[in-house]
Order: sequence, then structure tokens, then C-alpha cells
Amino acid sequence: MLRFIKHNLTTIDGVEIYPLFSLLIFVVFFAVVITRVIRMSKTEVTELGNIPFLDGDSDTNRTENI
Repeated sequence: MLRFIKHNLTTIDGVEIYPLFSLLIFVVFFAVVITRVIRMSKTEVTELGNIPFLDGDSDTNRTENI
């Protein structure tokens, strides 16, 4: 199975750029996430941490007839 995929990929011009592009997207995304988490204030962390414990109108608490 891998032979067929490898053959198809070797016939595409410029295919070696795709793994580099994917790695770049991966690294940029996690760098943004880590930067965002590090810069969060303590009150925002506490507020987001308490969301599962709040009683409110959420989709999981609704009882609807479907």
C-alpha cells in the first residue's frame, strides 16, 4: 500500500515542500497557543477553570424532544 502512495508522491513536482509547510504550521500554532497561555492573567485562568462547575444553560443540560 505504501508503495502506491510513495510512487504517486514522487511524480509530483515540488512535493518536498509539503512536509516543511506542515511542520511550519504545527510550530506556529503551538507557539501562539503557548504564548497565549503564558500571557493569561490569573483571574482569567480561574474563570476558565470554573466553567465546568457553573450551573447554566448549556447544551448538555437541556432536555429537548427530538
